Amino acid sequence: MRSTLSVALIAAALAAPAIAKLPEPSPDAKAKAAEAAAKAAWGDKVAAYKLCQSMDRVADGYRKSSKAAGKNPPAASPTPACADPGPFATPTTPAASKPLEASGAHSPSGTAVSPPSTNATSAQISGGPKK
Repeated sequence: MRSTLSVALIAAALAAPAIAKLPEPSPDAKAKAAEAAAKAAWGDKVAAYKLCQSMDRVADGYRKSSKAAGKNPPAASPTPACADPGPFATPTTPAASKPLEASGAHSPSGTAVSPPSTNATSAQISGGPKK
């Protein structure tokens, strides 16, 4: 009975720090995590591409060795072509994290053709005139 109680108390003491909430990661940390995830996904695509090429080489070698041995190999089943993922491209910053501009003066020409998003002056936005 006593050992059960002590085990329960130890388990509760060890579980308490796991309940604590971690602080929100910084934007820089979020960007690094997104880039690491994109790089890992690209690596998975490269690995799948190399595996596809390897399987094609093995199947071709099997067919050639079967024909050389005088056997009739089974017909190749249709499979999709191996898709080359290409070189890794660093992900761009998502639109939600880019700063918003009131006038669009520094925006690309595609967004500068629209009217300003607000007619408020900088004094009205910041809460008063400059001192």
